[in-house]
Amino acid sequence: MSLTGKQRRHLRALGHHLDPVVQLGKHGLTEGIVSAVDQALEQHELVKVRVGTECPDERGDLAEKIPPAVRAELVQMLGRTILLYRRHPKEPKISLPKAG
Repeated sequence: MSLTGKQRRHLRALGHHLDPVVQLGKHGLTEGIVSAVDQALEQHELVKVRVGTECPDERGDLAEKIPPAVRAELVQMLGRTILLYRRHPKEPKISLPKAG
């Protein structure tokens, strides 16, 4: 599933007021972090991930690695914050604008 520009704008607006749920620290991207992001997406659908200043991984690399690892879409990367979206398979909470 690929998001349209209109859908991304809608998700960015919803994500603006969210606090980061998962934070990457000095150990970088670990299996535990991937699991935590996956769990958060399962509960919330739209999740902010904060990349700490001591994180050894590059932000751009993280923005490429995390979404496929948790089957999510990258909505936005702004500074040290990554916004991810994954629709809940059974009970979606967020309704996206129609594509097109």
